[in-house]
Amino acid sequence: LQLVESGGGLVQPGGSLRLSCAASGFTLNYYAIGWFRQAPGKEREGVACISRSGGTSNYADSVKRRFTVSRENAKNTVYLQMNSLKPEDTAVYYCARGPVCSGYVPNFTSSWGQGTQVTVSS
Repeated sequence: LQLVESGGGLVQPGGSLRLSCAASGFTLNYYAIGWFRQAPGKEREGVACISRSGGTSNYADSVKRRFTVSRENAKNTVYLQMNSLKPEDTAVYYCARGPVCSGYVPNFTSSWGQGTQVTVSS
């Protein structure tokens, strides 16, 4: 049972990236999926959460109107489209599954991925 994040990289301020969270060994559409990030020297924080059906998504205030979470259950994958990136978005980004979203984080998390590095710098 595994989640694998990909799509990170180095991007200039104002640029865009799309992260992917692929599930292995289980069916993703049974779970809400949350995106989290951890910057150097800071605690891990929630970024966004999408419901099992994809009909509901919630975001932290810091990323609202810039980030969009979506899912393709047929591909067992959840995405995080990140636009208008800022240097303060630099972090390792993780996805995790949970039963339901509680705001912009799952109410309980399991099966964390290994993370993908996003660096926003000129």
